[in-house]
Amino acid sequence: MRPWTRRRLLVSAASGLAATTAAPATAVPAAGRRDDFLAALRALPGLRVIEERPGAEFGYRFFLLGMRQPVDHRNPAAGTFEQRLTLLHTSASRPTVLFTTGYKAVLTPGRYEPTVLLGGNQIGVEHRYFGTSRPAEPGYRNLTIRQAADDHHRIVRVFRRLYPDAWISTGGSKGGMTSVYHRRFHPHDVDGTVAYSAPNNVDDRDNSAYIRFVETVGTAACRDAIKAVQREILLHRGEMVARYEAWAASEHRTFRLVGSADKALEIAVLRAPLMFWQRGTAADCAAIPAPDAGTDALYAWLDRTALLPLYTDTVARDFIPYFYQLGTQLGYVDVPTRHLAGLLRHPDAIKPRTFVPRDIPMRFDTDAMPDIDRWVRRHGERPRPHRDPRRRRPHTRVRGPPRGCARRTGQPVRGLRWAALRSASALTEASEAATVRSQRAPTCAPHHAPARHRSVPSSPS
Repeated sequence: MRPWTRRRLLVSAASGLAATTAAPATAVPAAGRRDDFLAALRALPGLRVIEERPGAEFGYRFFLLGMRQPVDHRNPAAGTFEQRLTLLHTSASRPTVLFTTGYKAVLTPGRYEPTVLLGGNQIGVEHRYFGTSRPAEPGYRNLTIRQAADDHHRIVRVFRRLYPDAWISTGGSKGGMTSVYHRRFHPHDVDGTVAYSAPNNVDDRDNSAYIRFVETVGTAACRDAIKAVQREILLHRGEMVARYEAWAASEHRTFRLVGSADKALEIAVLRAPLMFWQRGTAADCAAIPAPDAGTDALYAWLDRTALLPLYTDTVARDFIPYFYQLGTQLGYVDVPTRHLAGLLRHPDAIKPRTFVPRDIPMRFDTDAMPDIDRWVRRHGERPRPHRDPRRRRPHTRVRGPPRGCARRTGQPVRGLRWAALRSASALTEASEAATVRSQRAPTCAPHHAPARHRSVPSSPS
């Protein structure tokens, strides 16, 4: 990063934090100045101001926007679609944070950690094919990491006309991944990238890190309790499925995408260990029901842990593009099943193909994630410790502490986990961690969600 950019971000962070601890002395801008900004916003090419919404913090304005994007950036003749954006505007002289969840847009105002630290503007990007940002063409052939990166590139180019100061890109989980992909293909677009809890599955055929994690995390007693409850649920499959179907009928929910309530239940059972450790801690082991606790307790635990509504069409159809990406470029997990021998009926039930309609072709691109890995290894920096089981995929270590990025519960797992801001109180360290050298991607992230005033839509995994 250029020294002048670092200095600007340091000053912005200091003034941004000061603004969060003291009420501004200035009044809301006059109507004329507000109208001037709105006119400038409407003058941006390809941008539509849908509405200005209330609820923004003092000193900010919140807009819902639509930006016309090519369906295929390589082929202008393929047509366009409108991509949903949000904007939290405070001043054209402040830094700008480009934010995405990697899914649909967040349509309520709320500043994320880098925006709070820098006291900056914030542009939220809805990922193509999610929410309302859907091309009219059938299928998902233009849902690739490069096409999404090109979306972000056009957004930066257009909005730099309004915001010429420093830019930071950020996101958590899939949003962090999306920020890194943007940076890989357009390294000069932003001055820094903060990717929280962002995995990179280099070899989708190798699930050893996930399996090793599930088989070693926590205590042996807790792991055995989870295995026992998985077996007991499947031993009572008939009653469990009937209960699941009755609940779905009462809520007018169906299982057409997955195939049946029986298959959905099996998927939930298989995913339960990863989801338990993703959201829980060792303290939650005491709440795992004993095998003889009864079917009411077993069903309630599975519902609470694996979130049974996820596998119904009402929810699952919203995540078809997510699973399409997993099955064509991003890769996915596998889980231990030896302890469930003789109880499983649906081979490959948790594979992404289960969650994508059969008439949509899927072919896995084995070069996509190795390319990201090579780029991050060359340009990444500042690895940090990490704890989410979904992020424990083995892949090449990036520059940084030789061992600190890869350990939890004493088990080494090779991996890159990209850099995150840690504390709003350490201005210099925060600004350094929040930025990456020009042409550099972020590195290793802890599993700490960005500090924010509202929640990010969670993925079904």
